[in-house]
Amino acid sequence: MKLLRFLKHMIAPAWMTRQAFPAETLQAIESAIKDLEQRHAGELRFVVEAGLPFHHLWQGVTARERALEVFSQLRVWDTECNNGVLIYLQMIDRRAEILADRGINARVAQSEWDAICREMESMFRTGAYARGALQAVASIGRLLALHFPAAPDMDKAILNELPDRPLLL
Repeated sequence: MKLLRFLKHMIAPAWMTRQAFPAETLQAIESAIKDLEQRHAGELRFVVEAGLPFHHLWQGVTARERALEVFSQLRVWDTECNNGVLIYLQMIDRRAEILADRGINARVAQSEWDAICREMESMFRTGAYARGALQAVASIGRLLALHFPAAPDMDKAILNELPDRPLLL
């Protein structure tokens, strides 16, 4: 366990996440997800976490490993068409991770997800949290619309299996 990382996570105030993602930004992200999900059959979850819990730090859990855990806990993998996508932001380590279920991962290269993450991280470094998040949601929405377009006869329940509201952990 690296001491500096440990200290940053332990003293990270919860308000830090709320400052970067205030209510109006969360509402804008939710609206963007809701709007984009009308154009594709994919499911998108947006999760922000300030600091990691002590046991994760002790075990040296990376942002990617934590994203996998959150992906599982939120059941993003449990959609009808196996096309759930998680955007996970780890504020203290300044990392963004995108995880996609097997249905969409079979069609979208990891390099495309990584490019969206790096662009988002670049915007976050300048404090453009809302712009970075909304641009990432739009980019993912375009990929989902390309690979999982919404069919006119598709069951509306399948079109919105996961909550659209961003989650702050």
